[in-house]
Amino acid sequence: MMGVICWFKRDLRVADHPALARAAALGPVIPLYIVEPHQWRQADASGRQYAFLCDCLDSLRAELASTGLELVVRVGVAPQVLEALRAAHRVTDLVSHEETGNAASFARDRAVADWAAAQGVRWHEVPQSGVVRRLASRDGWQARRDAFVSAPVVPRIEGARGVSGAVADPLPAAADLGLVDACPDRQRGGRARAERALAGFLRTRGQHYRAAMSAPEAGARACSRLSPHLAFGTLSVREAVQAGRAAPAGRGRAWAGSMRSFRSRLAWRDHFMQKLEDEPALEWRCLHPAYEALRPAEPDTARLAAWAAGETGLPFVDACMRSLNATGWLNFRMRAMVMAVASYHLWLDWRDSGAVLARLFTDYEPGIHWSQVQMQSGVTGTNQIRIYNPVKQGHEQDPAGRFTRRWVPELARVPDAHLQTPWTWDGAGGLLGRAYPEPLVDVAAAARAARAAVWAVRRQAGFAEAAAQVRRKHASRKRPPAARRAPRGDSRQMGFEF
Repeated sequence: MMGVICWFKRDLRVADHPALARAAALGPVIPLYIVEPHQWRQADASGRQYAFLCDCLDSLRAELASTGLELVVRVGVAPQVLEALRAAHRVTDLVSHEETGNAASFARDRAVADWAAAQGVRWHEVPQSGVVRRLASRDGWQARRDAFVSAPVVPRIEGARGVSGAVADPLPAAADLGLVDACPDRQRGGRARAERALAGFLRTRGQHYRAAMSAPEAGARACSRLSPHLAFGTLSVREAVQAGRAAPAGRGRAWAGSMRSFRSRLAWRDHFMQKLEDEPALEWRCLHPAYEALRPAEPDTARLAAWAAGETGLPFVDACMRSLNATGWLNFRMRAMVMAVASYHLWLDWRDSGAVLARLFTDYEPGIHWSQVQMQSGVTGTNQIRIYNPVKQGHEQDPAGRFTRRWVPELARVPDAHLQTPWTWDGAGGLLGRAYPEPLVDVAAAARAARAAVWAVRRQAGFAEAAAQVRRKHASRKRPPAARRAPRGDSRQMGFEF
């Protein structure tokens, strides 16, 4: 019996799965997931992400079983795994979704393409989002994206034919892959949890989403928390968009504004992923070449480690980083702030701090992450230079100090007026440098120096011409729906945690 492999990657669901539907139409299906040890050794991979993946695979296995199919998990290098299955089961076709991933997954896919061509296997790559492969120009892209997410959801397959005898490998433990990463409060994965998160957001939690998403404590409740489910594909972007559109009307201005913002951010998600699809090098190279030598190529390892651990001596930054370490999640504005502090105040190169955040985010999505990391570091050459003041952000986003004190308990006895600047408190002598570190930098002085350095590059000859080229290739031609009504910063901040 000839078989068809449906290769699952970042699309761990059965509903609205064009690749699975295509595979089932071609013949008996082998649903395959490949655990690739090499991928999990990359600098952007972590144990919290792998734990979420394992949840998703458990859920996918049960979903597939209800359709008559059995998930096959194999461990190894993708072309070798595929070749073993081809030889054993007379595989004629390979079907998968297109993936906009990191450099390692891009290289893997090129190796798979070479294998398929050499073996005469037809590889069908199917879109699963608004990202367009081999896009010649951004002109008209928005309309194509909107048409994709507005198209009918692909029906769930039922009673599919499977291929018998395809033996699965045991799922490796995280330690077997070299992944040691404690994240006690991470989100759990799987389709059922994605559906509950979406339903709860559209039913109750999303009412104050637009107003509450900027603050870390309120945002943890008001945001949809769909970002890891979209990143691993337990929920499709099309499902999220259409569910947002179908949310009951007539519930007041707060609900209407929140749903507009939700849909707008889903549109910006595809917009930023398209950037990486069009220019994979933005994972490791500044979009504007003039910024390549802006910061030291070798990081200050002590500063990088202190920032990653939440030990900078800047209370609100430390609270955000400690929260991220423990939960794998942080709201959009705080993601932008911690990245900006790393890049401007601590003067760390975005490639080093960006890799740290990639590992800490359970919802890490390469296409969004690296575009946003560059934007918040001021190296795109086209975006506004936004140097967040972490003291001001602490006062604005945590006015009562609950979030800061929860994650930085060393500051419990510091008066409210000095919580974000404990070095100004008369009692700081017995605290700073002992229970809590002295600030690594003077916030105002570091910001001034960074601003001067970034703007000096912008004044160089030829800068504007190169920036215009970046805009022509990557700039949005049309603002997503409701973007004009969204509050400043709502649509383009880092992470898109919805």
